[in-house]
Amino acid sequence: MIYNEEFETMPREVIKSLQVKRLQQVLERVYHTVGFYKKSFDAAKVKPDDIKSIADMKKLPFITRKDLRDNYPFGLFSVPMSSVVRLHASSGTSGRSAVFGYTKRDIETWSDLIARCLVAAGITKNDIIHNAFGYGLFTGGLGLHYGAEKIGASVIPMSGGNAKRQIMILQDFGPTVICCTPSYALHLAEEGKALGVDMKSLKLRVGIFGAEPWNKSTRDEIEKAFGITALDLFGLSEVIGPGMAMECLEGRNGMHIFEDHFIVETINPQTGEVLPEGSEGELVFTTLTKEAGPLIRYRSGDISRLITEPCRCGRSHVKMERVLKRSDDMLIIRGINIFPSQIEAILVDIEGLQPNYQIIIDKVGALDSLDLQVEVSDKICSDSGGVKELQKIEKRIVKDMKDYLGIAARVKLVQPNTLQKTGAKVIDKRRY
Repeated sequence: MIYNEEFETMPREVIKSLQVKRLQQVLERVYHTVGFYKKSFDAAKVKPDDIKSIADMKKLPFITRKDLRDNYPFGLFSVPMSSVVRLHASSGTSGRSAVFGYTKRDIETWSDLIARCLVAAGITKNDIIHNAFGYGLFTGGLGLHYGAEKIGASVIPMSGGNAKRQIMILQDFGPTVICCTPSYALHLAEEGKALGVDMKSLKLRVGIFGAEPWNKSTRDEIEKAFGITALDLFGLSEVIGPGMAMECLEGRNGMHIFEDHFIVETINPQTGEVLPEGSEGELVFTTLTKEAGPLIRYRSGDISRLITEPCRCGRSHVKMERVLKRSDDMLIIRGINIFPSQIEAILVDIEGLQPNYQIIIDKVGALDSLDLQVEVSDKICSDSGGVKELQKIEKRIVKDMKDYLGIAARVKLVQPNTLQKTGAKVIDKRRY
C-alpha cells in the first residue's frame, strides 16, 4: 500500500526537478526573513540565485545543532509567532536547548509524512495504535498521534513509563500496532514475562520503533517476544520530527527518505566534502516545505549510507541504512539526545565539585542506564558535615539531570584525584 502514490512513486528526474524548484523558493525566503541565514550566506559569498541545481548546494554553508542553540529560542523562525501553532524543544540546560516551531501547514505536512510511514507498515483505519512514544516537548508522541488520526486509525496516547499499566492496556484494549523505542519494547516484554503474560497472545501484529540505535539482533528479539513485524522509523526533531524516513514491508533493508520534502546529502564528517551517493558518511538534511523553521544543510551527526537501488514496493525515493554511529559526542539514552557538555553545564553550577567526571552508560535489563561519577573538592571531604553535604549534592545532581535533561541518573561522588584526568569521559558499554 502507498499513501500518496503521486509523490511517493515519482520518477527520479521529476523528484530532482521538484527539489530544485522548492529549494530555490525556500532559499529566497530564509535569506530575506532569517538574519542568521543572510549573515551566513553573505559570509560564504553566496546568494539564493546562485543555486541552480542540487550540485550547487555545496556552495551553501552548513547549519549545526550549536547554531540552533545559539539562536535560542526563536531566532531561526522564518514566520512571526502569530503564525506558529506548536512549539517543541530538545532537552537542555537553561538557554541551551533547541526550539522547533510549527505553523498550521507544518502540522499538516508532518501528519501526512507520518501517514505515509504508517501505510508503508501496512497500517489502515481498522488498526488500533498503542503509542508509547513520549508526549510533551519531545516530538515523538504527538508526531505519531496526528499521523495515525490522519489515516483514520484509533490511537491510544499512552506515552512512556508505567510498564504494568501499559501491559494492562495492551491486554484490555487489544491494539494491533505498538509505537515506541526498541529498548522500551524489550522492557515491556520483560515486564510481561515477569507478570506471567504471554506477549504473543496480544493482538499486536506490527511494531514501529525509532528514536535510538538498534540492530538486526534487537529486531529479531522484539519479533520473537511479541510475534510481530518490527519496522524502523527515522526522524530528527530539529528537522520536523519522526516521519522523515520509513522502512517499508518489502525487503526491510533501509528507510525511504521522503525526498519531496527533504534533500539529503552525505558528507565526509571531517572535511565537509560531499560524497557520492552510496558512500558511508554524515547525513545532511535540507527542508523543502517546513514553514516555521526551515533548515538549510543541517548536519545531523548521523552516520549512514544511502541506498539508490529501486525498491519492490514501488516507492522511488532513496533509502537510508539504519543509523548506528555518530560523527560527534552526542549520546542517545532511552531515546533522549544528550551531550556531555550539557552534563558539564549542570556540574559547573554546583559548588563543591571538581571539573573531573566520568559517564558510564550500560543496560539494566533492556533499558539504558546512566551512571555519573564526579570528584568533589578537598574542602567538602574535610568538612565535619561532609556526609550530609555529599548526599545533598548527589540529590541536587540527580534532580537537575531529571529536570533539565529528562534523564534519571545514578550519581556517585568520589574523592579528589580518584578519576583519571585523561582518557574517555564517556564509557558506553552498550552493544548495538
